[in-house]
Amino acid sequence: MKNTISVILPNYNGKELLQTYIPFTLKALKHSKIDYEFIVIDDCSTDDSVEFLQQNYPNIKILANGENRGFSFSCNSGIQAATMDLIFLLNSDIKLTSDYFEVLLPYFDNPDTFGVMGKILTSDGKDIEVAARYPIFNGSKLKSNQLFYIKSSKEVPTIFLSGANSLIDRHKLQQLDGFDEIYSPFYSEDVDLGIRAWKMGWFCHYEHEATCFHLGSHTTKTYFEKSKVKEIYFRNRMIFHAIHLDGKDLKMWRNRLVLLEVLPKMLLGQFWIWKAYVGFLAQHKQIQESRENLRLKMMSRHGKVSLQQIILRIQNLLVTKQVVTL
Repeated sequence: MKNTISVILPNYNGKELLQTYIPFTLKALKHSKIDYEFIVIDDCSTDDSVEFLQQNYPNIKILANGENRGFSFSCNSGIQAATMDLIFLLNSDIKLTSDYFEVLLPYFDNPDTFGVMGKILTSDGKDIEVAARYPIFNGSKLKSNQLFYIKSSKEVPTIFLSGANSLIDRHKLQQLDGFDEIYSPFYSEDVDLGIRAWKMGWFCHYEHEATCFHLGSHTTKTYFEKSKVKEIYFRNRMIFHAIHLDGKDLKMWRNRLVLLEVLPKMLLGQFWIWKAYVGFLAQHKQIQESRENLRLKMMSRHGKVSLQQIILRIQNLLVTKQVVTL
């Protein structure tokens, strides 16, 4: 069993969150009796987050970005600096239970495990906010909105791991070069990472007995207007499909994009969708680079794998299971 962890926590103006939730993370690490390092990447905070950490947690390593670069860049800085067997990607607004790592660590006895995450409950613990995600292929697009879990079952596959609470094999994560920064400042980077892991022949798992709690999208809601959040979300969904679709599926998706997604929203006065589309078009060169980089990595392993094949693989793994949908 791999038994050391690098905690990677990106921070932007999150002093109050750090103050509240770091103690729960440290308690979970100590409960698991494993060696660890704790790395916080500060994304040009204007509060006194850095001073708070320096004064109260001198053993935490702080990496300071020279400019505000967003989630993917910050996480990648930490991933590159990490030295332990496993990397734990953690949001500042996540509260861990004391046994969180204890039930996740055995998954890494399997050499094909890329990573595993537990369930995320709402802050009051009444509802499941994040569980495993069931993939379907709908109109040449990936749909992964359906949450599910399986009672009394290990090895539950999920199409991707949440960037808020995932334990991942460091060597595999670094082999994939971490998150693709094309998705900066946020959204779809964790979906992309999960798909790339599956395409490499690795497994993303969900463990229902590992529990944590989520305050909410604190930074996004505080510092971005609602229309801007929608613009970034839809731009990144376009980028994701342009990277991961191939052949007739890619052609069909491109033919439908403006007619079925952009124009209907514009007719309803949702003009942020046009900004999303223009932003997507501006990333053409970077999209081609991401596609080629992924193709080369797949060829170094076992050959090319399509998004459809990944979806079918996960569906087949679940065909005999008693899936509980949420």
